[in-house]
Amino acid sequence: MPNSIRPTRLLLALAVLAAVALPASGCGTSNADEERGRILFKQKCGTCHTMAQAGTTATIGPDLDDAFGPARASGQGESTIEGVVASQIENPRPSNDNPAVSMPPDIVTGQDAQDVAAYVALYAGVPGAAPPTVPGGPGAQVFANNGCGGCHTLAAASSGGVTGPNLDEVLPGQSAAMIHKSIVEPDSVIAKGYEAGVMPSIYKTTLTPKELEDLVAFLVKSTSGKSKSG
Repeated sequence: MPNSIRPTRLLLALAVLAAVALPASGCGTSNADEERGRILFKQKCGTCHTMAQAGTTATIGPDLDDAFGPARASGQGESTIEGVVASQIENPRPSNDNPAVSMPPDIVTGQDAQDVAAYVALYAGVPGAAPPTVPGGPGAQVFANNGCGGCHTLAAASSGGVTGPNLDEVLPGQSAAMIHKSIVEPDSVIAKGYEAGVMPSIYKTTLTPKELEDLVAFLVKSTSGKSKSG
């Protein structure tokens, strides 16, 4: 069934593009953070949309590379695409309860929405777009692809996020099974000083078993031999 409704999704996305491309022209946001937008896209949008640069393959909503590739090829600029995405985020069309043709309102707002729109405008439909390659093996790549460094500090990944716990401090001494559970059930054990719901509970479905295995192995290796913070 997903393949049978895919053309409908694509036509919907292109219809939205055609409807708002003209008024959206020149609406680029100079203060947007595209890298932050990538992290937010992975967390908030990647469970429904395919986009090659984000490394997402969901098929609930339109494939954004398919949707914006023709517009980009026809000469539509990033500012126009950014305006289209921002408009669709702010006012999803059509608005109904069918996730195959309508996404939830206010999935991201304010600066978050600007950052996501700018990120999509930069990469959606770009030929050959792919997640940036990082050193450290497959687990390090999973860590990077999913924006983990935007929330966590981890020396091995050269990341300094502070939204979530410092992994160099909280992971030493934890078994692979414990780390795996903290990824797929992040609210099962809450780190001191943090609240439930800070980490998205999406990775059990958005990561493949192999990606989870690689990520856990990377985290175990990266924090082994360190002293756990009290």
